[in-house]
Amino acid sequence: MIMPNLDERYEFTSKAKKNLFILLVLGIVFTILGVVLPSGQHGEEHEASSRIDKKEQMVASVSNLPQGHEETVQEEHHGSAIWWKRILTSLWINNMMFIGLGVIGVVFFAIQYASQSAWSTPFIRIPMALGHWLPYALVMVVVVFWIGRHDLFHWTHEGLYVKGGSEYDEVIAGKKGFLNLPFYLARMIVFIGAWILFFMAMKKQALKEDIEGGTSHWYKIRSMSGWFLVFFAVSSSVAAWDWVMSIDTHWFSTMFGWYVFASWFVAGLALITLIVVVLKQQGYLSVVNENHLHDLGKLIFGFSIFWTYIWFSQFLLIYYANIPEEAVYFVQRLKVDQYSPVFFLNLFVNFVFPFLFLMTRDSKRKLETMKIVSVVVLIGHWFDFYLMITPGVMKFDGGFGFIEIGITLVFIAAFFWVVLSSLARYPLIAKNHPTLEESFHHHI
Repeated sequence: MIMPNLDERYEFTSKAKKNLFILLVLGIVFTILGVVLPSGQHGEEHEASSRIDKKEQMVASVSNLPQGHEETVQEEHHGSAIWWKRILTSLWINNMMFIGLGVIGVVFFAIQYASQSAWSTPFIRIPMALGHWLPYALVMVVVVFWIGRHDLFHWTHEGLYVKGGSEYDEVIAGKKGFLNLPFYLARMIVFIGAWILFFMAMKKQALKEDIEGGTSHWYKIRSMSGWFLVFFAVSSSVAAWDWVMSIDTHWFSTMFGWYVFASWFVAGLALITLIVVVLKQQGYLSVVNENHLHDLGKLIFGFSIFWTYIWFSQFLLIYYANIPEEAVYFVQRLKVDQYSPVFFLNLFVNFVFPFLFLMTRDSKRKLETMKIVSVVVLIGHWFDFYLMITPGVMKFDGGFGFIEIGITLVFIAAFFWVVLSSLARYPLIAKNHPTLEESFHHHI
């Protein structure tokens, strides 16, 4: 057997930096175009009239709507301009999408150590690199929440809790012990802060292992991985309630934490696979072969089915029971013209496409096939978060255009700049990892 090069280092070339900078500028330009190209006064009047008709249709679709839930299908505190709310909504969608990609990199890294896996060792540096986004995500999430909290989250309006006031809402007031700014911000900072601390501690041991060798660092990472995964299991579910589910304040689902995790995990697997494929095509990762690629393909295939299982279970249990305060969530996404096509596109792109594309053995062992699937799955789960967040914030004013595309391009450029910069800082192969030799003989 010819020994592969274990001293590979990724070079973050000037060409790659230039392309990301162009993407960043393009994103900014698109965002500005989305702001300065309004639909016009006549269009706004037509949209307002259309919103009234759609609202009446939706209210009629939800029979016996209980008192206190009416604003679930109405516009809430529309003090800000629509273009500004779209910017805030797009920022929040991308915050949720990319913080998920960052933390799932750490989760995947931790799972490999906790399960004592060897097959993933040749590319273990890639999920580790994704975690470098988390410090930036913490700043972005806190800043965007603080600036846009009244537009993004209905429960942040103080009048909702003043008994006897014109805005008083008994249902939301009953949740004040959990949904209040000090406790909410504390949870946000503690959760992401802890994810960052676990990541930094595990990364430190992994880099020491490169220099010193042995198994002591591997055992330390394995121990930390177990604690991290337990903490993540709890914190990610609560974070899903806080950051996404509380946008639709009256609505709830006991499966929502699993649903957000499933979306994050499939997207994270797709991103790891995409980076592996691109690096292979550029001549890196000589230790990675088609067997490693096959396992990544099986994970995307399997967890796409898992996401669909959670999606269908949540939808079925709520929709067939026709409980108004729960069913209204899906009625809004099925009845409103802006969201109905995305609702069905979401299911096709995130289940039907990867299921059919990755069904055969050969498809999971080809670089181009895996590259296409990874890109499609990433786009699909961006739209999954779009569908989770936009209807709750924008109500009948949601859309998809220059603003959404522009802000997403900015996030993509910034995210990959951080990830690729981190990949270039340390060896691409964990050459002193105890299971690296075993991974050379991985065969399925």
